[in-house]
Amino acid sequence: MDVIQVSGLSKSYGALQAVKNVSFNVAEGSVFGLLGPNGAGKTTTMECMIGLKNRSAGNITVLGLDPEKHRHQLFSDVGVQLQETVYQSAAKVFELCQLFTSMYEEPLDYKSLLERFDLGSKAKSSIGSLSGGQRQKLAIVLALIANPRILFLDELTTGLDPGARREIWIYIEQLQREGRTVIMTTHYMEEASLLCDEICLINRGEIVAQGTVDEVIAQAQIDLVITFETDSEVTPLLQNLPHIRHMEQHDSFVTIYTCSEETLTNLILKLSAAAISYRKIKITYPELEEAFLKLVNPATKGAVS
Repeated sequence: MDVIQVSGLSKSYGALQAVKNVSFNVAEGSVFGLLGPNGAGKTTTMECMIGLKNRSAGNITVLGLDPEKHRHQLFSDVGVQLQETVYQSAAKVFELCQLFTSMYEEPLDYKSLLERFDLGSKAKSSIGSLSGGQRQKLAIVLALIANPRILFLDELTTGLDPGARREIWIYIEQLQREGRTVIMTTHYMEEASLLCDEICLINRGEIVAQGTVDEVIAQAQIDLVITFETDSEVTPLLQNLPHIRHMEQHDSFVTIYTCSEETLTNLILKLSAAAISYRKIKITYPELEEAFLKLVNPATKGAVS
């Protein structure tokens, strides 16, 4: 069952159209990722979904309700962590938790949540004394106090070291196992590949690809790469193999670019039939980061921003 439906969503700020005709559905109990470069429209899309911003066009339903018209009704069913939320650094952790607890009729016990997220010993600490990872775990705690069915997490792990980031990943997986739906934005392709059941890749306010991670990679149409070593000259023998786009041989090292896994089987059969020995054969599949770079800007190569 879909708990969120977004259809034809557009959002403009004067002459600037930040989001353009975006549509997707989010299944209950899934982790759904909004991906894209800085300024792509991810956060604006999320803010429209939770009713913090009014859309210029389109329709959104969250648990069957319009977040603009029924934000109060959705209040206890939705937990939110926004990237730019700032708390007073002198405030104590327990004070902030008590404040959030007072907002809900049937809140979860914040003390138990702090223990669950390894923050029990930090209850009387000031917000300013927490590490980056601890502040992000506290953000999840605050979002969970309402015991929401849906969690919105906006670039939750940005700026964290690899250890802290992986710790947060474990918590997100646990939240999904509890049956909660998670909507997340991220710049980290490894994070999206590991956590997300489906992703929606946005660039300049428009969807450029969506589906499972494998489906998005397939949409990018990136070649598989087969490499192996041989002491024989094999270019004349292999250049007409089905599905090959390009092949190179430099001394004993052979590289084949292909659009199909079948090339590997055909390659081995061809080499065996010709009694050509080979070694260190390997097939490399494209990853989400490569697909991201190609789909967002086919002419650009380099690190994801």
